Amino acid sequence: MEVKIGVQYAPRELVLESKLSSKDLTEAVEQAVSEGGMLRLEDEKGRQVIVPTEKIAYVEIASPSQRAVGFTVDS
Repeated sequence: MEVKIGVQYAPRELVLESKLSSKDLTEAVEQAVSEGGMLRLEDEKGRQVIVPTEKIAYVEIASPSQRAVGFTVDS
């Protein structure tokens, strides 16, 4: 799943690909925000992203989109 995290006062969002399902990611974000502290996520390559919950502006969770390869012809 693709995860985008908007961080307050940061010019760009954090983007990572996670192995977790949409449901698991949602639960992880909700738990971190309700407890305060840090949101910890791991990407597909094993790298960790740690963000203080008070600095999170938004979290967007979406399945990766498949890009079309080649040309299409409309008739």
